[in-house]
Amino acid sequence: MKYDVKDLRLADQGKSSVEWAAMSMPVLNIIRERFRKEKPLRGVRVGACLHVTAETANLAETLQAGGAEVHLCASNPLSTQDPVAAYLVRFKKMAVYAVKGEDTRTYYGHINAVLDARPSLTMDDGADLVSTIHAKRRELIRNILGGTEETTTGVIRLRAMAEKGILRFPLIAVNDARTKFMFDNRYGTGQSTLDGIIRATNRLIAGTNFVVCGYGWCGKGVALRAAGMGANVIVTEVDPLRALEAVMDGHRVIPLSQAAREGDVFCTLTGDVNVIRREHFLKMKDGAIVANSGHFNVELDLEGLEAVSRGKRRVRDYIQEYRLTNGRRVYVLGEGRLINLTAAEGHPPGVMDMSFANQALSAEYLVKKGKTLQNIVYAVPDAIDREIARLKLKSMGVRIDGLTAEQKKYLRSWELGT
Repeated sequence: MKYDVKDLRLADQGKSSVEWAAMSMPVLNIIRERFRKEKPLRGVRVGACLHVTAETANLAETLQAGGAEVHLCASNPLSTQDPVAAYLVRFKKMAVYAVKGEDTRTYYGHINAVLDARPSLTMDDGADLVSTIHAKRRELIRNILGGTEETTTGVIRLRAMAEKGILRFPLIAVNDARTKFMFDNRYGTGQSTLDGIIRATNRLIAGTNFVVCGYGWCGKGVALRAAGMGANVIVTEVDPLRALEAVMDGHRVIPLSQAAREGDVFCTLTGDVNVIRREHFLKMKDGAIVANSGHFNVELDLEGLEAVSRGKRRVRDYIQEYRLTNGRRVYVLGEGRLINLTAAEGHPPGVMDMSFANQALSAEYLVKKGKTLQNIVYAVPDAIDREIARLKLKSMGVRIDGLTAEQKKYLRSWELGT
């Protein structure tokens, strides 16, 4: 079995982490037990490019329990939990290619190692696997039933491919499931991003001017948590509807050119490129802290920052100090990569439970229906979304009402009025 991990001696530590996460993933555990009995993924070879964390390990074990052969690589050079990678290789005999801190060449080498296994199903977190297949490994396409995508950024890339007519197999946008984006993107990103910033800096959030760039579901979550910790939240946006929502949620909304002068901490969550640029860095206060929690580090114009800097140095783990030409200092966290996974542990397992339940059940759906689907991006079937919500509520001991026969009749009618 081929693999590339940091140190197999870390496997026992990884085992404890995976078991701890499993305690907070009851929905995925239920699916795993059904998969173990029914083997709905028998004969399927899954190629997965995901953050290699304790939560992901529980997904990988669920796929394996369903009969799948799993090949896994990291979806970010800095997000791998090395003990977890070692655990999957040593105890679960999975082909894992992931080392925290791997360089760009190694990162893409690991993607190609997964593709060398000739997967019949893909799982992506950012669409690097699918884009590599379409750009450089097109000989694999004929064997692929379909794939799933975990992130907003990845779904944007895949929809662009579909609109241009170059997507060659069906994809399910797991990110767009309500049991994913309403909880993972908001509560997961909110908590884990603040966790990453605090772990990296050991700074007090209360009383700071905390600038959130982008007010999608992830931005809402970070703004919610920062405000809850006592920050003065400033939101920057390009979408008038989201900007209006931020105002109604009680936040200040101003242009980034103005926010750059006022902010103490900045966090980008847009899914776009060069959000904070050199002109913004030059306006920042001495000591401003800049982080990113969007999928790729392209949200920060780091080349532009280098161009207006006299020098840089590492001052703490995950903190790079840039001394600007105007004499001020700007501190970039985690090389501009996902701060919640670079300096912390990513989303809590309680919320990844639903996201990865969507992944597992979408994989099962693709095995059943993949040959009948078109080469476009599909939503997670509503029945799957609702079943995951039902199972999550049940695991939390929450009961809800049902409609009476009279209420059902009323909702189907048009005759009754005032």
